[in-house]
Amino acid sequence: MTSSYMAEVKLPERIVCMTEETTEWLYLLGEDWRIVGISGFTVRPPRARREKPKVSAFTSAKIHKILELEPDLVIGFSDMQAEIAAELVREGVTVHICNQRSVAEIFSTLLMIACLVGAEQKGRDLLNQYEARLDAIRQAAATLPRRPKVYFEEWGDPLISGIRWVSELIEIAGGDDSFAELAVHADAKSRIIGDQDRVVAKGPDIIIGSWCGRKFATDQVVARSGWDKIPAVIHQQLHEVKSVDILQPGPAALTDGIDHLQRIILAWGALQADQQREQQA
Repeated sequence: MTSSYMAEVKLPERIVCMTEETTEWLYLLGEDWRIVGISGFTVRPPRARREKPKVSAFTSAKIHKILELEPDLVIGFSDMQAEIAAELVREGVTVHICNQRSVAEIFSTLLMIACLVGAEQKGRDLLNQYEARLDAIRQAAATLPRRPKVYFEEWGDPLISGIRWVSELIEIAGGDDSFAELAVHADAKSRIIGDQDRVVAKGPDIIIGSWCGRKFATDQVVARSGWDKIPAVIHQQLHEVKSVDILQPGPAALTDGIDHLQRIILAWGALQADQQREQQA
């Protein structure tokens, strides 16, 4: 008598998402019924907070609550959740830690998760839409009179910049990231700028702040020593993009995040074009 192992194969039906991007992606795929627990920092989509129990933060988790949910898969992100993952693995839980840092890696990770839940085709369809969106934004950027220098501030004390997928999205939207050289570093500590004068020396045309979990305080930024000489400060080109829209390497960054960057950069470009016309008149 033979047995059919394939007949017994099951896709994960009880998933705990320890970061927001996985939760949002599963909702977009129509696979949210599989989610049994989420991160307490999740705000996208808003209904997730109402529907799903919150069992983790980012660097900590309620292990006993996760175990009570009897998950057949826990999905996390980066080395920051390595200790949580290790503890769950010791408890016999299947854990997958994603580590996407670039735009290309975001695409690959989202497709992989779609495959994990049997939604490969829908995942590919959504990702094709995201790619078309990025191509259109790249084409629109070609109309800029010149590419602005953009300083993106991930944290204000200490100054941190250069997160890779954000740096790449800035480039797609038509800007030149002032600290693109820091994007090779995955960890935040390696992307600490240190001396504030380094930003002044870069002379950014636009400053964009996205302080994780905090409102970007432009008054504090313009009050920094020597920053009154920065073109972005002189011309009041300081903007906030909420961290929930740009600092999670998932659907939000590829949609609302890049849209915010495009609006800021194209608006700056329109001002530059107006000034050029006035000078020529």
